[in-house]
Amino acid sequence: MDASVVGIRLASGVVAPLVRKLFRQEGAGAGLVDRPHRISSYVGWREKRGLDAADLRKLADRLVKEALGAPGERPLPPGEEAGVSTALAATLHALGDLALSDLEAVRLGPQAFARRLRAAAPHPGLSRDAELFHHRLVDLACLHILHFFTQRSAFVAATLVEQSRLHAETIAKVDELLTRVPRQDGRDTAFEARYLEYLARRHSTLTIFGLDLAPGSSRWPLDAAYVSLEVSAAPGTEAATGVGELPAPYSLPTDRLLDEHHRVLLRGEAGSGKTTLIQWLAVSAARNPGTGIVPFVLPLRTLTRHGERLPAPRGFLGGTPLAGEAPGGWESRVLHDGRALLLVDGIDEIPEAERGRARDWLADLITAYPGNRWLVTSRPSAVRQDWLADVDFAEVTLTPMSRANVRAFIERWHAAADHTPTEYGEQLLDSVSTKPDLAGLATNPLLCGLICALHRERRGFLPSGRKELYAAALSMLLDRRDREREVRLPYLAEEPQLQLLQRLAHWLIRNGRTEMDRSRAEALIADALPAVPAAGALGDARAVFGHFLERTGLLRAPTEDTVEFVHRTFQDFLGARAALDEGSLGELTGHADDDQWEDVVRMAVAQGRPRERTEIIRSLLARRSNRSVLLAYASLQYATELDPALRAEAETAVRHLLPPKSVEEAEELGRTGPLVLELLVDPAEAGEEEALMAIAAAGETRSDLAIPYLAGFCNASSPKVLHALVSLWRRFDTRKYAQDVLEALDPHLLVIPVRDDAQADALRSFARPPGLYVTDGVSDRALAGLFSRVQVAGLSLHQVGDLRDVDFLRGQTSLVALNIRRCSRLAEVTALRGLPVAHTVLDVDDVPGLHEVIASWPRLRSLELYSPRPWSARDLAPEAALESLILDTPAVDLTGLGRHAGLHVLNLGYRWRPTAPEDWAELSRLEELEELAVPDEVLEGLVEHVRLPSLRSLRLYGDEMLPPGLEERLARRFPDAEIEPYTTVYEQ
Repeated sequence: MDASVVGIRLASGVVAPLVRKLFRQEGAGAGLVDRPHRISSYVGWREKRGLDAADLRKLADRLVKEALGAPGERPLPPGEEAGVSTALAATLHALGDLALSDLEAVRLGPQAFARRLRAAAPHPGLSRDAELFHHRLVDLACLHILHFFTQRSAFVAATLVEQSRLHAETIAKVDELLTRVPRQDGRDTAFEARYLEYLARRHSTLTIFGLDLAPGSSRWPLDAAYVSLEVSAAPGTEAATGVGELPAPYSLPTDRLLDEHHRVLLRGEAGSGKTTLIQWLAVSAARNPGTGIVPFVLPLRTLTRHGERLPAPRGFLGGTPLAGEAPGGWESRVLHDGRALLLVDGIDEIPEAERGRARDWLADLITAYPGNRWLVTSRPSAVRQDWLADVDFAEVTLTPMSRANVRAFIERWHAAADHTPTEYGEQLLDSVSTKPDLAGLATNPLLCGLICALHRERRGFLPSGRKELYAAALSMLLDRRDREREVRLPYLAEEPQLQLLQRLAHWLIRNGRTEMDRSRAEALIADALPAVPAAGALGDARAVFGHFLERTGLLRAPTEDTVEFVHRTFQDFLGARAALDEGSLGELTGHADDDQWEDVVRMAVAQGRPRERTEIIRSLLARRSNRSVLLAYASLQYATELDPALRAEAETAVRHLLPPKSVEEAEELGRTGPLVLELLVDPAEAGEEEALMAIAAAGETRSDLAIPYLAGFCNASSPKVLHALVSLWRRFDTRKYAQDVLEALDPHLLVIPVRDDAQADALRSFARPPGLYVTDGVSDRALAGLFSRVQVAGLSLHQVGDLRDVDFLRGQTSLVALNIRRCSRLAEVTALRGLPVAHTVLDVDDVPGLHEVIASWPRLRSLELYSPRPWSARDLAPEAALESLILDTPAVDLTGLGRHAGLHVLNLGYRWRPTAPEDWAELSRLEELEELAVPDEVLEGLVEHVRLPSLRSLRLYGDEMLPPGLEERLARRFPDAEIEPYTTVYEQ
């Protein structure tokens, strides 16, 4: 709530009697003086008569209570009433110090008089909301104080009459205004509810190819369509798992992305699901208004359609039906409060020349409104790797769909298309599993949807390549669909439609856009109609445009006056076709270094005749830039017929780029396809950096043909190399990759993530016990099967939501490191008794018997415990010898802790307080302790009673500045220790 707009609805009959108590009653001759009285002579506490301090505080309490009980939303948080009352009493007491006369006060007016009164009083020292509420109360009191003055007989008669009339009128108007005008925060709340409802409806459906057999039926509910993909961190980024000391490859589901990072730059190929993720995040936030999060969906292609400046907050709703309806400043208030979720879609969809301005726009907004959440999307090559690094954006990349994702998508697609025979879905799942070429195409939601639609339309027959897939999809949408359904409309063949649509696509590509005005589209069609007379069967340009928009499924209207292709892929395919028809091959290759033209060039090679392919590839090689050479090499896979000498020339040229100098170059090389595998470094001869580049390139090929090559790195001694191998698991056949790569790795140097049943079922046999990182998505059945086959040395169970017990760990005699975090339903842990656990992190709810289990671990060396139950050092096994202890429990009994002479790290939590002098004695026995974390409230006792000769770091919970004397005493008592705040506090 923004307290600056809070009104106080108190009528005059409530406030006036309270204000009168501030002043003394008039004496008999009070009206006979020849000059106005000073205000200080009126007040009831001068000369110790009338009100005293206690009475004044009671009066302030009463005024605060009446204001809080008035109709409307509560103007300040609970618990701050007493502070406001104290401040109000102090402010009113300052009336006795004012040298103003009553007449001067009346002439000032209520607002200026209130400012003068606040200036005479001590600063209230309140929170922002409470201080503004206090100001409003003072304003209200001053209004009635001045009215009181005008009613005293000492006031000049003429002034009395005039001022009485004016102020009585003012008070009446204010009372009336407060009853009639809704509060600003009320208007904000009402509009926000309407906006969230609109957002949830607006983004709650998707267009899925093949589900548009009837008008309007292409809109698929987002809840049914959405498949949570995964992101991987930018190169070199890792996340600690808590299992042992090793980090794991960093990846997480997209729908949890902003829980982990509040500013994210998300990279993904065309069709990979970037925009769908933005819809999902927007709808999820809109459907949960209790969180207070307000999403703003900002598609850059729309915001900059005419080259306009990117909007200030007040323009965030531009292009929506609600534009102009928000209360003035609402967007800025949401941003100021840190409640905004800003979803900026498509950095790559604006011209390259405008991206610098877009970056400055982002940076300025973040500087002005820190604390909000940001997601910015882009194609991988559109902006450099560190484009937003200096404003603290984490960079992640959408990973290709895993086999489990593809299966889920195909099953959901066929479930939604309930008219499709069941055997079609089963047949397609079998084809994707057994045909590598088809699996290589099914890497993102767009292509999966096309495959499903064409498989159904062609009754089980599928094209074999990407070019053939797009061509077949266009044929289905433009020709076969309506004809085979016998739609009674004028018939227009496929080719005339392609001729017109490709002109729209070519205009968009040439102008660096993905969206155009409807009027522009109709004008382009009108210009082309004389050359395509067959299209006249549909009518004029407006009728033809309407046909494309309503019947083909290739165009859509994001707003009433704009149009775009349903996906950028079709724009690029048709734009390449137009470039070939016009013979503008030089224009194509001249844009080789522009990421917006990359797929256009590839599709031109795919669709061109042999002479045109040769000219394009030769021109790309002649440019000699790294990007143009890579583009020429990548285009080879689309060139079904090409001079062998030119093919060899392209392969020779690309060898000069090997080994790649960065992960970005490696991934770009890998996207050229599996043929790059034969050019990469020999795994047996690669150093660490070379190996990382080669693995990145091989992983980006997305072909199971890369598995044997990647297996060549299994004997590497570098943990980074092994982690890179593990991170690629979801890109390949689950079982084959587990067998050929994961199970051949040195398990002591890595942690293997297990995210679904398919991965759990794939792991069978390791030479030595590995470390596993299990997340939500793995069923009890799969866990039981996995741990019946595999002995593990380390295990992390992270947010496994349905986990109720750990019975599957019985008999895990090699389990040394155990991490259980946020498994909210866990209720039974007796299976952990007696295991050889040496290192553990336990962040759990109130689980019965947990402390007794810890007491059964004789080999325990490090314990990190977050529990709602008190903990005692006496509960440790007699044989345990702790080296690290980190606690967050309601209470800690230190009895017996001193016997752990090898303890180096001790964190007692922010709630710990000593209960007896023996606690200090136990701490003093820890002569090898190097790091200690305690609340700053216990420092007096610590400096007085404890000596720790080995202490090097003293970390303090609390945000208060230490008294200078205490800081000096700490420095003398622990001369070698660095004293610093402990910034992370874990609350149960």
